[in-house]
Amino acid sequence: MATTSPLVSARWLMDNMHAPDLRVVDASWFPGWSAAPGAGRQSYDRGHIPGAVYFDIDDVCDQEAELPHMMPDSVKFSSRVRKLGIGDGNRVIVYDANDFFASARVWWMFRAMGHKDVYVLNGGLRAWQAEGGELEDLPPVITGGRHFTPRVRSDLIRSHAQVIAASRAAKPPILDARPAGRFSGTEKEPREGLPSGHIPGSLNVPASRLVEPDGKLAPTDKLQDLLGGHASGPVIASCGSGVSAAVIALALAELGNWDVAIYDGSWSEWAAHPESEIATTSA
Repeated sequence: MATTSPLVSARWLMDNMHAPDLRVVDASWFPGWSAAPGAGRQSYDRGHIPGAVYFDIDDVCDQEAELPHMMPDSVKFSSRVRKLGIGDGNRVIVYDANDFFASARVWWMFRAMGHKDVYVLNGGLRAWQAEGGELEDLPPVITGGRHFTPRVRSDLIRSHAQVIAASRAAKPPILDARPAGRFSGTEKEPREGLPSGHIPGSLNVPASRLVEPDGKLAPTDKLQDLLGGHASGPVIASCGSGVSAAVIALALAELGNWDVAIYDGSWSEWAAHPESEIATTSA
């Protein structure tokens, strides 16, 4: 299997569906301000790629954290993915029904736990159906039972304190995936009580610009135009709550930079923290 891209095509997945080491994961998730709670699970239940298991980022998370879907510890992550039939030696293909929300996040989570053999279905469920792929609404038969050995990569996760330091030092660069209006401070945040604006010194790369109308990642020439200056070296990606930031990480991996860190608390933490500075720009 090629390792030069974090993506696989729907055709590739169809041709390799029955490989014994392959595991397909549906990570469909919709933000609370755009859909009712549980919309991701409901999407999965209505129809998913045959054999796919459902990965809920609001469940496989640190339930004690005040912030949404924060990265769980290695023990919980290992336990949950083993129950999904995923272990050492499995190739994991992640997809979703909402333009990389949150398949890119789950791809990053596996990589942050040290699992290298993980990829994202380019175009997600739409691409699968466009290729003629069938859906099923039956629960999968969980097979496997392999042990999942976490090897936590702390270099892929950034804390509030680390982002403060990066902001003050102006390195590594901080890329914010939120829409331009929220970044500039001219539009409201969807999370009640949070001001809009951005981390001082950060740059705005809206995740929506990295995804084509068909739900596939933008071609590499477009990604180069948007992100080419960050195709190597350390980068921190941020967003509203650590989900769309992973689209930046995925896009940069497509350009060859596989080691982008994510500020897990993202704007939900930054804007609510008393020690954070908030920058805005004129309209």
